[in-house]
Amino acid sequence: MRPVYIAGIGQTSIAEHWDKTAQDLAHDAASQALHGYTGSIGAVYVANALSAALGNQSNLAPAVAAGLGLRGVETLTIEAGGAAGGMAIRQAQLAVAAGVVDAVLVVGVEKVSDVLDERREAALALSMDADWEAFHGVTVTAQWAMLMRSYMHSYALGAQAFAPFPVNAHANGVHNKHALYRFAINADKYQSAAAVAAPLGLLDCSTEADGAAAVLISATPPVAGAVIRIAGSAVASDTVALHAWADLLQLDAVRWSFERAMAQAGVERSDVDVFELTDPHAIAAILAFEAMGYAAAGTGHLLGSSGAIRPDGSTPVALAGGCKARGNLLGALGVLQIVELTQQLQGSAPTQVADARVGLAQCMSGIGSTVATHILVRDA
Repeated sequence: MRPVYIAGIGQTSIAEHWDKTAQDLAHDAASQALHGYTGSIGAVYVANALSAALGNQSNLAPAVAAGLGLRGVETLTIEAGGAAGGMAIRQAQLAVAAGVVDAVLVVGVEKVSDVLDERREAALALSMDADWEAFHGVTVTAQWAMLMRSYMHSYALGAQAFAPFPVNAHANGVHNKHALYRFAINADKYQSAAAVAAPLGLLDCSTEADGAAAVLISATPPVAGAVIRIAGSAVASDTVALHAWADLLQLDAVRWSFERAMAQAGVERSDVDVFELTDPHAIAAILAFEAMGYAAAGTGHLLGSSGAIRPDGSTPVALAGGCKARGNLLGALGVLQIVELTQQLQGSAPTQVADARVGLAQCMSGIGSTVATHILVRDA
């Protein structure tokens, strides 16, 4: 298998883009990723979660490719809920590593602000079990709230134990010009925020927004600048229905995909300098860190209170604001994570981790039913 490199990146702002279509957003991000590139593009993969449900368009990839003047290339639209972006990066990495093509343009795009909340919630529920969960009105947010309640009960914690995660996300998001919410919060505001799905409050819930990100994946390293390689790539899946889990506080697919990606990359836990996770709520990040072995069961919240998740900590996360402050791009999130990690490893991120050389990107669908993990390494 050939080594695989990041040859270009691009992104739009994360916002309510009333004046742009999903294709407009995709073209904006893709044009940035392709800027200055003179090689051929063998394929275009487009990651999206909700276009079919909300935008009445399920065949995005050929439309995006044609708009970029790439008629005739192989195209693929990838839908895997919130893990679609990570899955698209995975498929592109495999295609380039195997020598099927020399370069793949991966675009993640989401357009969700043009519909009423009720319709958007119904679309988000598509990543859940249709018969036993969504049919009865359960939402993904409600499921995370139940896991948070279970965590609090199991380990005798109050809701304030979760505050450092959104506080950290907002502190970092202030510096990200593309972020949806560029303001700081504190623990007191977190505590006093209105309930969304108790014990989850407003300041522990992310907002789904419009935006796009693009990554050019190539068998040839860039001729200038830092050389960023995809050293590890893995996807794992688990039961969709939450009630079928043996342990409600163990994200097994997170652990499986993490272990496989790390083994492929040949790195240890302590080697990872920066993290980007699916973190729509603090409990999601806490359970992910525990599943990856960065904290023992019931102690993941201490990564927040100890300062480990901050830019100068041992497990810095949400450096661009995370899902909470930057905004949640759903199916495009996995592509955006690669953009943000590439900036970190290049040393050009808005909130920079000093001398970052290894980064981990992890995105999930639903409550961890599909999880994609990628390890990026700076070679030079």
